[in-house]
Amino acid sequence: MEMSDSMAVSVSGLDAQRRRLNVIASNLANAQSTKTPTGGPYKRRDVVFRSTAVPSAFQRAFRQVAVGPSAHALEGVSVARVVEDPKPGQLIYDPHHPDADPKGFVRLPNVNVMEEMVNMIGASRAYEANVQAINATRAMWNKALEIGR
Repeated sequence: MEMSDSMAVSVSGLDAQRRRLNVIASNLANAQSTKTPTGGPYKRRDVVFRSTAVPSAFQRAFRQVAVGPSAHALEGVSVARVVEDPKPGQLIYDPHHPDADPKGFVRLPNVNVMEEMVNMIGASRAYEANVQAINATRAMWNKALEIGR
Protein backbone atom coordinates (compact mmCIF):
# COMPACT_ATOMS: atom_id res chain seq x y z
CA MET A 1 0.00 0.00 0.00
CA GLU A 2 1.35 3.38 -0.97
CA MET A 3 0.76 6.58 0.93
CA SER A 4 -1.55 7.88 -1.78
CA ASP A 5 -3.64 4.72 -1.32
CA SER A 6 -4.15 5.45 2.37
CA MET A 7 -5.05 9.01 1.41
CA ALA A 8 -7.72 7.71 -1.02
CA VAL A 9 -9.24 5.49 1.67
CA SER A 10 -9.37 8.39 4.15
CA VAL A 11 -10.90 10.72 1.56
CA SER A 12 -13.66 8.19 0.90
CA GLY A 13 -14.34 8.13 4.64
CA LEU A 14 -14.47 11.93 4.77
CA ASP A 15 -17.03 12.04 1.98
CA ALA A 16 -19.20 9.33 3.54
CA GLN A 17 -19.20 11.00 6.97
CA ARG A 18 -19.94 14.40 5.43
CA ARG A 19 -23.02 12.93 3.75
CA ARG A 20 -24.02 11.27 7.04
CA LEU A 21 -23.70 14.61 8.85
CA ASN A 22 -25.92 16.25 6.21
CA VAL A 23 -28.63 13.62 6.75
CA ILE A 24 -28.41 14.03 10.52
CA ALA A 25 -28.69 17.81 10.17
CA SER A 26 -31.77 17.34 7.98
CA ASN A 27 -33.30 15.07 10.63
CA LEU A 28 -32.68 17.65 13.34
CA ALA A 29 -34.04 20.48 11.21
CA ASN A 30 -37.26 18.56 10.62
CA ALA A 31 -37.71 17.18 14.15
CA GLN A 32 -40.99 19.11 14.50
CA SER A 33 -42.22 18.98 10.88
CA THR A 34 -45.70 17.46 11.00
CA LYS A 35 -46.47 17.98 7.32
CA THR A 36 -44.26 17.33 4.30
CA PRO A 37 -44.96 17.90 0.60
CA THR A 38 -45.74 14.18 0.27
CA GLY A 39 -48.18 14.38 3.20
CA GLY A 40 -47.81 13.22 6.76
CA PRO A 41 -44.99 13.91 9.20
CA TYR A 42 -41.31 13.93 8.33
CA LYS A 43 -39.70 10.47 8.33
CA ARG A 44 -36.26 10.16 9.88
CA ARG A 45 -33.56 9.23 7.38
CA ASP A 46 -30.37 7.26 7.87
CA VAL A 47 -27.43 6.42 5.63
CA VAL A 48 -26.36 2.91 4.71
CA PHE A 49 -22.63 2.52 4.09
CA ARG A 50 -20.94 -0.03 1.86
CA SER A 51 -17.33 -0.88 1.30
CA THR A 52 -16.01 0.31 -2.03
CA ALA A 53 -12.94 -0.78 -3.89
CA VAL A 54 -10.49 2.08 -4.16
CA PRO A 55 -8.02 1.58 -7.02
CA SER A 56 -4.40 1.55 -5.93
CA ALA A 57 -1.91 4.06 -7.30
CA PHE A 58 -0.52 1.42 -9.68
CA GLN A 59 -3.98 0.59 -11.00
CA ARG A 60 -4.81 4.28 -11.43
CA ALA A 61 -1.53 4.94 -13.24
CA PHE A 62 -1.90 2.10 -15.70
CA ARG A 63 -5.70 1.94 -15.77
CA GLN A 64 -5.59 -1.72 -14.84
CA VAL A 65 -7.85 -3.70 -12.60
CA ALA A 66 -6.16 -6.51 -10.72
CA VAL A 67 -7.93 -9.85 -10.93
CA GLY A 68 -7.27 -13.14 -9.22
CA PRO A 69 -5.93 -14.28 -5.86
CA SER A 70 -3.00 -11.86 -5.99
CA ALA A 71 -5.30 -8.89 -6.55
CA HIS A 72 -4.98 -6.30 -3.83
CA ALA A 73 -8.12 -4.20 -3.65
CA LEU A 74 -8.24 -1.37 -1.17
CA GLU A 75 -11.49 -0.93 0.63
CA GLY A 76 -12.90 2.53 1.14
CA VAL A 77 -16.42 3.47 2.15
CA SER A 78 -19.29 5.12 0.34
CA VAL A 79 -22.96 5.79 0.96
CA ALA A 80 -24.99 3.01 -0.64
CA ARG A 81 -28.33 4.72 -0.07
CA VAL A 82 -30.32 6.90 2.28
CA VAL A 83 -33.27 5.06 3.82
CA GLU A 84 -36.31 6.19 5.78
CA ASP A 85 -36.82 4.86 9.28
CA PRO A 86 -40.10 2.87 9.29
CA LYS A 87 -40.85 3.50 12.99
CA PRO A 88 -44.02 5.50 13.54
CA GLY A 89 -43.76 8.90 15.17
CA GLN A 90 -45.28 9.80 18.50
CA LEU A 91 -49.03 10.52 18.53
CA ILE A 92 -50.04 13.45 20.72
CA TYR A 93 -53.40 15.01 21.49
CA ASP A 94 -53.53 18.64 20.33
CA PRO A 95 -56.91 19.51 18.79
CA HIS A 96 -55.79 23.10 18.03
CA HIS A 97 -52.84 22.02 15.89
CA PRO A 98 -53.41 22.68 12.15
CA ASP A 99 -52.34 19.11 11.27
CA ALA A 100 -54.58 17.40 13.85
CA ASP A 101 -56.84 14.61 12.61
CA PRO A 102 -60.64 14.74 13.24
CA LYS A 103 -60.10 13.19 16.69
CA GLY A 104 -57.55 15.91 17.63
CA PHE A 105 -54.39 13.77 17.41
CA VAL A 106 -51.20 14.88 15.68
CA ARG A 107 -48.56 12.45 14.43
CA LEU A 108 -45.08 13.82 15.12
CA PRO A 109 -41.92 12.88 13.20
CA ASN A 110 -40.06 9.79 14.37
CA VAL A 111 -36.92 11.87 15.10
CA ASN A 112 -35.37 11.49 18.54
CA VAL A 113 -33.22 14.60 19.03
CA MET A 114 -30.95 12.93 21.62
CA GLU A 115 -30.31 9.97 19.33
CA GLU A 116 -29.51 12.32 16.46
CA MET A 117 -27.05 14.25 18.63
CA VAL A 118 -25.28 11.01 19.57
CA ASN A 119 -25.15 10.08 15.87
CA MET A 120 -23.77 13.52 15.06
CA ILE A 121 -21.00 13.19 17.64
CA GLY A 122 -20.08 9.76 16.26
CA ALA A 123 -20.03 11.02 12.68
CA SER A 124 -17.95 14.07 13.56
CA ARG A 125 -15.44 11.93 15.45
CA ALA A 126 -15.16 9.56 12.49
CA TYR A 127 -14.64 12.60 10.25
CA GLU A 128 -11.92 13.89 12.60
CA ALA A 129 -10.22 10.47 12.60
CA ASN A 130 -10.04 10.53 8.80
CA VAL A 131 -8.62 14.07 8.86
CA GLN A 132 -5.96 12.93 11.33
CA ALA A 133 -5.12 9.95 9.10
CA ILE A 134 -4.66 12.34 6.16
CA ASN A 135 -2.47 14.62 8.29
CA ALA A 136 -0.35 11.63 9.37
CA THR A 137 0.08 10.61 5.73
CA ARG A 138 1.14 14.16 4.82
CA ALA A 139 3.64 14.15 7.68
CA MET A 140 5.11 10.86 6.41
CA TRP A 141 5.40 12.33 2.91
CA ASN A 142 7.20 15.36 4.30
CA LYS A 143 9.61 13.18 6.30
CA ALA A 144 10.30 11.06 3.23
CA LEU A 145 11.10 14.21 1.26
CA GLU A 146 13.43 15.43 4.02
CA ILE A 147 15.26 12.12 4.06
CA GLY A 148 15.64 12.20 0.28
CA ARG A 149 17.35 15.60 0.28
